[in-house]
Amino acid sequence: MSQPPRRRFSTIEPEAKAPTLKRLRQLSRLLDKAIVIPGTRVGIGLDPILGLIPVGGDFLGVMLSAYIVLESARLGVPTRTLGKMVFNIIIDGLVGAVPVLGDLFDFTWTANEHNVKLLEEHLRFPSQNQSADKWFVFAVLIGLLLVAIVLVALPVILMRLLWGALTGS
Repeated sequence: MSQPPRRRFSTIEPEAKAPTLKRLRQLSRLLDKAIVIPGTRVGIGLDPILGLIPVGGDFLGVMLSAYIVLESARLGVPTRTLGKMVFNIIIDGLVGAVPVLGDLFDFTWTANEHNVKLLEEHLRFPSQNQSADKWFVFAVLIGLLLVAIVLVALPVILMRLLWGALTGS
């Protein structure tokens, strides 16, 4: 007797993929390249601007980027590709949290654009790989939430230590 297939993360129906992909492209553009500097191909998005907000900006950036990963999982992207997407977000979040250098990095590293390209590649050439199961997606989202929390906690801890060193308390 064959076992029933493992339950997968709820998927998006094929006819809904185009609107979902369009929405994710728009979000990616908003986050990474909303405003193109005239005469160049360089764009500035909401993500680097959010990164300028002390403490919570990087948290918001990671959470908005996580939405692209969540929707990609619903579109049936395999675990390996989701792992690449998460890696892009972690690089963006952790390096982006470094004062000054991170803000410059945020202008050049377009994790959301990379992630949408990975999604498009999967949709263009769906592989034989099975889509990620719901527990993997859940673990990925919890991991991104923890990264985001670290991005909030680390600057607060560093500011307390610096304040303590300056005031002698």
